[in-house]
Order: sequence, then C-alpha cells, then structure tokens
Amino acid sequence: MKRIFHLGTSLAMMALSLPLLSYAADLKLGFITSLSGPSSSLGIPYAKGIQTAVAYKPDVNGVKVQLVQLDDASDPTTAARNARKLIVEDKVDAIIGTSGTPSGLAINGVARELKVPFISIAQSKVDGEDGAWMVTVPQPSPLMIERVVQHMKQSGVKTVAYIGFSDAWGDLTYDALLDSTQKAGIKIVTNERYSRLDNSVTGQILKVIAAKPDAVITGTAGTPGALPYIALKARGYTGKIYGTHGIINPDFIRIGGVALDGLIAPTGPVMVAAQLPDSHPSKKVSILFKDLYQKTIGSPSTDAFAPYAFDAWLIFTDAAQRAMQTKMQPGTPAFRVALRDAVVNTKELAGTQGVYNFTPDSRFGSDERAVVLVRLQKGVWNYVP
Repeated sequence: MKRIFHLGTSLAMMALSLPLLSYAADLKLGFITSLSGPSSSLGIPYAKGIQTAVAYKPDVNGVKVQLVQLDDASDPTTAARNARKLIVEDKVDAIIGTSGTPSGLAINGVARELKVPFISIAQSKVDGEDGAWMVTVPQPSPLMIERVVQHMKQSGVKTVAYIGFSDAWGDLTYDALLDSTQKAGIKIVTNERYSRLDNSVTGQILKVIAAKPDAVITGTAGTPGALPYIALKARGYTGKIYGTHGIINPDFIRIGGVALDGLIAPTGPVMVAAQLPDSHPSKKVSILFKDLYQKTIGSPSTDAFAPYAFDAWLIFTDAAQRAMQTKMQPGTPAFRVALRDAVVNTKELAGTQGVYNFTPDSRFGSDERAVVLVRLQKGVWNYVP
C-alpha cells in the first residue's frame, strides 16, 4: 500500500508538471529597428514602443518572452542580414521590424525563405505566397489616402501635386493617391521623387510650383519627409499641404518648423485618444498605452510609431497564446507554423492604431476604425472631425 501511495503521488506530480515541461523553452522574438541612419527618427520611437510593450506583457501564459533587438542602420541589406542572424543563430519564433518599407521588404524575403512569422511595422505590401509569412501593422496606404482625398474634395481641391520618396514607400503612396483622386475627380499634376538621403529638393519643388496645384501631398516619412514642406515655404507656396501617416513624429515637426503649419495628415486613433468617444474600440487601450509609456520611458508619447510597435507586440502575444494551445515547442519549425497560422487568423484585436482582423490572404488587418485626420497647428496635432 505504501509503494502504491508513493507511485500515485509521483504520477500526480508528473501530470501537474507536464504543461510546464512542455513549454520549458522561452518564447523568442527578434526585433529589428533603425537606431541609426536616416530612418532613426522612426526607429528610435519603435524601440521605445517595444520597451513599453515588454513592460506591459513580459510573458505569455507564464512563459517568458526573450527579446533580441538589432539595429539595421536604415539599410535594407543590413536588415536582411539581421533577420537571418535572428532566425539561424538566435532561433527566434517571430520577427517584428522595421523603420522603412525597403528594409521591411528585405526582412520579409528572409522570413519567407526560412518560414518564420514576420510582423511588419513598416508598411510593406507583398501579394500572394510571397507574403504568406507576413502581416503589416500600419494602416494600408489606400485606406489612409482615401480619407485625405475626401478632405481635399470637400475643400474644393481640383489639382494636386505629388512628391515622394524614390522607393517602395513613395510608390505605394502614389498608387493609392492615383486611385483615390481618379474616383474623386481630382487631377494629379506632378509625380516628383527624391532619395531619403538627399539634402535638397529644390529642382523637384520648382516643378511642383510651376504646375500651380491647389494642394501638395507628399509620400514621405520621418525627418527626410520635412524637406518638401521647407522648400515650398521658402518659395512662397500658399496652397493646401497634406501628408501621410509616415510623418507623425516630433523630429519631423522639429525639422520642418513653421513650414508645416496647417499640414493635414491621416493617423491612427491613439494620436487623439482623449478626444475619441468612449465607444471607440481603441480608446481604452490607447490611454493605457500612453500611461504605460509615460511610466516606462519617462516622457509623454507624442509620435505614431511607438504605438505601432506596441500593437505588433499585442498581435504577437495574442497569437502566441493561441499557438501554445497546440502544445508545439517554442523554437521549433512546428511552433513557427502554428504561430504564423494564429497571426493570420487574428480577429477583432483592439490596438492603439485600430482593430486588427487578419486573414491568410491579406497582409493588412485595419479598417475605417483605424483612421482619423489631424492638422498641425503651432507644432501640435489637432483632431479634424
């Protein structure tokens, strides 16, 4: 009887310990951002957003999340090399990154090859199987640009000039603008481009002004995105000025100064969280994020990029919780597949930048609840009803 009692007790203890043993390995997440280079004005806020997210939810069902962070120096080649290191050497279960569309596309190529989920915090659009391991947190350009074009039409704009980056982000913005303006009956009169590394856009702006547009919109991001507005102001342009959600950060305002006054841009709900109705699904989590950011970073949240990283963490931890129900071991190919399947089937997850609903066939998960318009007045973004 004594032996049977000990055996039964041992079996009971083993049974109780099985769930813990099955997840003995920590979850590992790779995070790539631009802490240096021209995209650092976005990359540094992203890093602060992740720091806030880790403070908010450091584990999933009691399993710790190990974060491995690397700097891609605003270079797509470095971003791809970082992704390969994180997957092959650090054996991460997923990757979040980075600060620019070209670098995001580079990471996606590696993630797809090595079959690791990639949550992009730069707007990256990849169709079909090429994007099967990726989802994108920022709102898609067509969704954001359509709201801007609606404002243009309501304001009597008939012609608009475009100037954007000479890269994938500039292309995404222009394509969205072309589609929306055609529907609204607004004519695009220029399609000027410049590099993120350029120090002057004088030639392009002279062409913009010569076209005599009612409004100008840029397809830019971060501090390099201020150049066109500065040049327009210097040459006496008095028409309406618009931007995208890629410019919502303090360094952009610092560089652009008074040249940005009156600028209208689309952004996510978090930027005007206090002004949202209580019924808005993003209000509660947005205010929570702002409070956590203040406590974690020691200063107020004033940009749109830290919240994207925070939301990416929410997407990852929500999916990881569901993937862990499969009993697959973190760090294995089987778990990565389960995690990818969980990410692309995320439903009604409220974040600071909207409510996320992904499908296996869609890279984007945002809808109209993710868009508000803001106007920059004396260095402060104000809600445009």
